[in-house]
Amino acid sequence: MNARTAPEANDLTRLTREQRAAALEQMSGAEGLDVLVVGGGITGAGIALDAAARGLRTGVVEMGDWASGTSTWSSKLIHGGLRYLYQLDFALVHEALTERGRLLETTAPHLVKAQPFLWPLKRAYERSYSAVGVGMYDALAVAGARGRRTLPLQKHLGRRGAAALAPALNPDKLAGAIRFYDARVDDARLVIDLVRTAVGLGALAANRTRVTGFLKDARGAVTGAAVTDLETGRTREIRAARVISATGVWTEATQDLAADAGGLRVLTSKGIHVVVPKEAIDAQTGIFLRTEKSVLFIIPWPRYWVIGTTDTPWSEDPSKPVATAADIDYVLEHANEVLSRPLTRDDIIGVYAGLRPLLQPRLRPGARAASTKVSREHTVTRVAPGLTSIAGGKLTTYRVMAVDAVDHALGEALARAHPSTTADLPLVGAAGYHELAARAGDIARERGWTLARVTHLLDRYGDETPALLELIDSDEGAARRYGEPLARASAFLRAEVAWAVTHEGAAHLDDVLLRRVRLDMERRDRGLSAADEVLQVMAPLLGWTDEDVAAERAAYAERVAQLAAAQAEATDAAAVARLTRAV
Repeated sequence: MNARTAPEANDLTRLTREQRAAALEQMSGAEGLDVLVVGGGITGAGIALDAAARGLRTGVVEMGDWASGTSTWSSKLIHGGLRYLYQLDFALVHEALTERGRLLETTAPHLVKAQPFLWPLKRAYERSYSAVGVGMYDALAVAGARGRRTLPLQKHLGRRGAAALAPALNPDKLAGAIRFYDARVDDARLVIDLVRTAVGLGALAANRTRVTGFLKDARGAVTGAAVTDLETGRTREIRAARVISATGVWTEATQDLAADAGGLRVLTSKGIHVVVPKEAIDAQTGIFLRTEKSVLFIIPWPRYWVIGTTDTPWSEDPSKPVATAADIDYVLEHANEVLSRPLTRDDIIGVYAGLRPLLQPRLRPGARAASTKVSREHTVTRVAPGLTSIAGGKLTTYRVMAVDAVDHALGEALARAHPSTTADLPLVGAAGYHELAARAGDIARERGWTLARVTHLLDRYGDETPALLELIDSDEGAARRYGEPLARASAFLRAEVAWAVTHEGAAHLDDVLLRRVRLDMERRDRGLSAADEVLQVMAPLLGWTDEDVAAERAAYAERVAQLAAAQAEATDAAAVARLTRAV
């Protein structure tokens, strides 16, 4: 169980149908596992990587696609939690800012990007207390980076300076602003890269695999899980010395498979975001707003703005989070409080909703406090002997959560003997990113592409970009026109669809449009107009018949229509009633 370094060859990290089938076969073999992770979102993926990097024989299963739950529908921010400073939780902010620095510099610089924000000040007196908060934020970030600045420090701007950076701000409601920095990330891609990195270190990974029960010995200790392959219907048993549940809003349901009592209590909260095109808001920076309930971010991406979020209780089906008309109105209303040109529904090109697993202030009856590690954001507990459960937390601190979960599952002695090694472990695509990024202009000239095209590829694939270019230049790539942009989504190459299948485990149309190429978020039709070409690229790689292609398109078209109908409803119950399947 020796620690390992990051894998170098992308072939070792591929997620494919063949890799998935082999992983299930090996996981259910007689040898068993040291650790089985249940859940393939950011938390489960992080745990799988942490365990594999320690040299543990590790398996991870996910009932949907990788990142198909909360981890696809976040605000896509890597942030320290500025609002926690106002709750005087300095330790939590310091921890998050330290992890932010790691992601920016070492573990995922291709995916995680520095992002400036303006905090508009409506009145001059707001500057003093706001500056103190942001100043402490900067100081904790520098401390977390051992005295180095990973991002610029705050800058104070008057009304004129703020208006120059963000002409979209209403001058009548602007006394000045403070510029500070956080970071943004493609959340689903981060999860997929975590899983791939874990696989490169020997982890066995299988999505669309549902845990239907837990195996127990005569003493009642959990010794593995019964699973069903949702692609084939086949059931298997996976033996494991330790099982870690990281199932987010499904935490209590997972725990109930193992024990009648004990475990974590989880409250589900819905957050929604709207997406508008880049031209809808005239600004060179993001915008940070404090609301009566929390905060609202207006976040720039190369082709659009993401605006959110909300925080409302959710009691409906956790597989069907959906925005209502009231949710959309709330986001627009709060964004328009500072914008000179109000946004309307006509500006919206995308809407998405996700669920947060928020920990209630107590454990479920039967939970053992002595076997529980609690932080403000996440909690790890022993549900039953052999079964550890973790819930809560946030995207930024996934690595810390993973360390806590694996340490807890191993126990103090084993954890000390086999400590975590992920603090400086680059993810797939990270190690050679900076060197390639310095050559972006040369690559653009060599290929006859714009710098924006090359930057787009580098920021998605990092040091795997040369392998993607080799695919484009291959005989197969030439025959299938991989080097051409998608006709209805020109920011993306056909090769990116192929790569999603051959390296990132995409097995269905929605895998590509929702979590790999992500047209669901940035196109008014959720990428439906590009579906035929995407399917054309996918079909030969997956051996699909014409009937398979038609079924995939029909299923996605149905999803698009149902979400449109749901978002016109006023209540969660009415919106969910419009949906016939998970979103």
